[in-house]
Amino acid sequence: MNSILKHPIVKKLLLLVASFFIFLAVLNFVIMPWYVHSPEVIVPKVIGMKFEAATTTITNANLESVLADTTFDLRFPRGTIIIQKPVAGAKVKEGRRIHLVLSGGEPIVQVPLLKGRSLRDAKFSLERVGLKLGSTYEVQSNAPRDVIVDQQFSSGTKLKKGSYVNISISLGSFEGTITVPNLIGKSFSEAESTLFDSLLTVGKINYQPSFSLLPNTIIDQYPSYGSKLNQGDKVDLFVTKKMDEVSEGVPE
Repeated sequence: MNSILKHPIVKKLLLLVASFFIFLAVLNFVIMPWYVHSPEVIVPKVIGMKFEAATTTITNANLESVLADTTFDLRFPRGTIIIQKPVAGAKVKEGRRIHLVLSGGEPIVQVPLLKGRSLRDAKFSLERVGLKLGSTYEVQSNAPRDVIVDQQFSSGTKLKKGSYVNISISLGSFEGTITVPNLIGKSFSEAESTLFDSLLTVGKINYQPSFSLLPNTIIDQYPSYGSKLNQGDKVDLFVTKKMDEVSEGVPE
């Protein structure tokens, strides 16, 4: 018998049984009597309070506050209690935990990048994050027509969900008041003088070999004759050169 009691497994089983009975004794004669006879208190109402005030109120009622979660709620300002468990008025034992849910206020989202996009793409991008397209303004710019060139709030700006964002859309380039003269067939020096008289300037010079025309003759231009430009705008020229010319300097 003694040899059986000395076996390691038997010792462990006896220890577990003894621990179990000790636990039952503590539970029956210490924990349960304390819990049953501990005083009850009424859970105070803390919904609508700021978290700090709610914590103080709960502590003064001999209870313990626990922040369970934070969620967006349009009905309550940011930082106020919107849910409490147990609810106000419930009878609980002293020291009971009161779980609180805090309002995060109105949802906050980031403004997407709208510049360079079409009106349709911008509207979709805004709606996807919970924002709305506001007023649309048409402005002259060098960007292609119907492309967004400006937005009220820069990309990454934080706004309340549901806010409106105004944008500006390009009407295309400004139409100038100066008519581009016809330079084809003129010599380079004549073309340069004609552009100067028209308050325009020579732009990029593109040299092309020719067997039939004299060197330094204008064979094409961009923008073309009759286009509208503004003062100081450039006109690119296509100029002939000899077949054996090596350098491509500006002709005299």
